[in-house]
Amino acid sequence: MADDELEAIRRQRMAELQAKHGDASNNQQAEEAKQRETEMRNSILAQVLDQSARARLSNLAMVKPEKASSVENYLIQMARFGKLGGKISESGLIEILEKVSQQTEKKTTVTFNRRRVMDSDEEDDY
Repeated sequence: MADDELEAIRRQRMAELQAKHGDASNNQQAEEAKQRETEMRNSILAQVLDQSARARLSNLAMVKPEKASSVENYLIQMARFGKLGGKISESGLIEILEKVSQQTEKKTTVTFNRRRVMDSDEEDDY
């Protein structure tokens, strides 16, 4: 009877170890897929942008990573559909950045709620 319990514990422990090892390999595969995707993005951007434009985009990525990723996605999409004719220079990238900035510009509105002093209708007798 003790051997059966011991065998069940061993099987349970072995299943836990296999599950843990399987999760680690899945994480490793996800990491490799992410690395391949970034390499592919960088190779496409290297084909599309010249050196000065890539430098500007990398500087932008340090300051505003979400804006840089949206510009990268835009450039990659244009490259895939064949809308780019040759490499984009720094001035061309600046134009694209301005377009993206105009599209994502947040418009803020300010409303003033001013409190009226002695604006009660109940107190009409001064």
